Amino acid sequence: MWSYTLRRALATLPTLLVVITVCYLMLHATPGGPFDGDRVVSAAVLANLQAKYHLDLPLWQQYLLYLKSLLQGDLGASFRYADWSVNDLVANAMPVSLAIGGGSMLISLVIGVGLGIVAALRQNSMVDHGVMLIGNIGSAFPSFVIGPVLIMVFAIWLKWLPAGGWDNFQLRFMVLPVALLTFINVATIGRVMRGSLIEVMHSNFIRTARAKGLPTRVVVLRHALKPALLPVVSVIGPLAISSITAALVTETVFSLPGLGKLIVNGAGNRDYTLVLGLVVMITVLAVLLNLLVDLAYAWLDPKIRY
Repeated sequence: MWSYTLRRALATLPTLLVVITVCYLMLHATPGGPFDGDRVVSAAVLANLQAKYHLDLPLWQQYLLYLKSLLQGDLGASFRYADWSVNDLVANAMPVSLAIGGGSMLISLVIGVGLGIVAALRQNSMVDHGVMLIGNIGSAFPSFVIGPVLIMVFAIWLKWLPAGGWDNFQLRFMVLPVALLTFINVATIGRVMRGSLIEVMHSNFIRTARAKGLPTRVVVLRHALKPALLPVVSVIGPLAISSITAALVTETVFSLPGLGKLIVNGAGNRDYTLVLGLVVMITVLAVLLNLLVDLAYAWLDPKIRY
C-alpha cells in the first residue's frame, strides 16, 4: 500500500507541471496585461512595474523563475493587490471555502447515503419517488438558480437568515451557502447510493445471508453497505472538486470572501500569479482527493490490492 501511495504521489508531479505550463502559457497569450486598466500610467512607471515583477524578461525566463518560487512554496506576489502575496490571499480565503465546501460535503454524505439506503430498501414506494425527485431537481437546476430561490424564500420572505455576507464564521451566514451545495451534492449521492444498493441487494451473497435467517438490518449494515459504497466513493472526489468550482457561483451569489471571489477577480484583473496559485491549489486538492478515493477502495473491498 505504501509503495502504491508513493508511486501515485510521484506520478502527480508531471500532471502538476503540465497544468501549470498550459495555464501559464494561456494567461500570457491573451491580449493585454495586468497593468492595463482604466487608469493609464506613464511609460516610466509601467517600466518599473514590469521590472519589479520580471515582466520585462523573456517568457521562458519568467516561467523558470515562477517554477523556482513554486518549489520554495512561494506562490508569488499579487500584481493587483498591493503589498499582498498570493500565499496571504489564499490563506485568508481558503478557510471560508473549506468551511462551506467541506461542511456541505460531510452533511451531503450523511444525508445522501441515508436517503439512498431508505430508497433502495423501499423501492418504488413514496419515499423512493421522493428521493428520485430530489435527485432530479438537484441535477436539473444549476446553483445560480437554486441560490437566488433560497435567498428569496429564507432571507426576503421569511427573514430568517441573511441574504449574504460573512461575519467571522457565524453560523447564520453559513446556512444558505452550505444548504445550496448540500442540496446539489445530495442529489448525486442519493441517486448513486440507491442504484448501487439495489444492485448489491440482488447479489448471490446477499441471498445467502438472507437464507441464513439474518435480519435485514444485519444484512444491510454488515454485508451490503461496504460494496454498495464503492460507487459513492468514486463520486466523492469529483463532487468535492465541483464544490470548489461551484464556489465561483455560490460565493458570488452570497458575497463570500472565498476562493471563488479570488478566482473571478484574478481572471478579470489578469493577475497571473493569483490565478496560477489558485490553479495549483485546486490541482493539488484534486490529485489528493483522487488518491484518497483509490486508497478507500482497499478498505471497502479487501479483494482490491495495489
